[in-house]
Amino acid sequence: MKLNDLRDNKGARKTRITVGRGIGSGKGKTCGRGVKGQKARTGVSIRGFEGGQMPIHRRMPKRGFNNIFSKDYAEINLGRLQKAIDDGRVDIKQAITFESLLAAHLISRAKDGVRLIGGKGEFKAKVQVNVAGISKSAKEAVEKAGGAVTLIVKKEPKPKVKAAKASE
Repeated sequence: MKLNDLRDNKGARKTRITVGRGIGSGKGKTCGRGVKGQKARTGVSIRGFEGGQMPIHRRMPKRGFNNIFSKDYAEINLGRLQKAIDDGRVDIKQAITFESLLAAHLISRAKDGVRLIGGKGEFKAKVQVNVAGISKSAKEAVEKAGGAVTLIVKKEPKPKVKAAKASE
């Protein structure tokens, strides 16, 4: 195989139609948009418009809410952590922290901390684990192996409250 022989798969690239080049092209004058009206103009989108009737997205009831205080943890399974320890990517002589997990490529970004979850795999390393959250089964597995768990609580800044003025 040569580099100059490489081609896209058939149908991978679709050729664009040239419009507005005379009636002989089949897409001249109105360019396939029909005649006049809102949809013949540029920059128009009528998604969800139902001819003046109340649209379905406004007829349906709203459900749920967004919890602005919820935490989004980077979760890591005990089995993956044990495999990283076996491969030598995580040093068990030092405490396992967010930084050591990041260096071992077990997590990709910070989020609101690391949460250790159990379930898959057997954990047999005696380690000190410093995480923001841990499941019940994971905590039992770490302590059964002779390790210890420390929960790190991220301190959030307190909202500033303006002092009430004393009325005279």
